[in-house]
Amino acid sequence: MGAFDKAKDKAEQLKGQAKEKFGDATDNESLANEGRADQAKGSAKEKWHDVKESASDKLSDAKDQLTGKGRDEGNRR
Repeated sequence: MGAFDKAKDKAEQLKGQAKEKFGDATDNESLANEGRADQAKGSAKEKWHDVKESASDKLSDAKDQLTGKGRDEGNRR
């Protein structure tokens, strides 16, 4: 996952925390719920990006193994 995506996901979670706290402080249940939803959405996006990155890394490793990259190519004939 790119650093930019990670920062966006964290920012969404922080925005949600702020909304939730402000909603709780002002007895605005709708705003507090919206904040909780923003946090959940940011967390879900972060997890999805982590899964995508892990799958991409594993696919790249498998491709390298199949194509022989990473081996000592000087000894192969």
